[in-house]
Amino acid sequence: MGFWDVGPFDNDDAGGLRRRTGSGDSGACIDMVGRVLERVATDDDPDLWDAPRAVAAAALIAAQRPGGEPVCTNYGPSTPMPQFPDYLTPLAVDSLDRIVATSWLADHWTDAASGLAWRRTINGIRRVLQPPQAESLFDR
Repeated sequence: MGFWDVGPFDNDDAGGLRRRTGSGDSGACIDMVGRVLERVATDDDPDLWDAPRAVAAAALIAAQRPGGEPVCTNYGPSTPMPQFPDYLTPLAVDSLDRIVATSWLADHWTDAASGLAWRRTINGIRRVLQPPQAESLFDR
């Protein structure tokens, strides 16, 4: 598998996901994204081989949320994506957390500069999916 940058679609596996989600079948696209996220978020993929695809899937969902970055770049999907259901958001967050904590993908980014840039990319996607909550003791 080749990586050429730290973005969610900057690798061969994510490119494969991009090609398959662009089929025009909304139901199949949602199902595929959900299956990739579920495999990584649960023990169905203990080695997390789907990690690059899960990062891309999480980016697709985040792109539709307030503050999300558009993913229709040179390597992102070229066709409009269906509206992803809200139930996929926690799976995307869990997948990203697991990828950063225990995956070969996180180990791939060992160079200090590129590793930091990759983690910023992951944190940015995660922040859109699960924005930090403002805390106030006296709000009503």
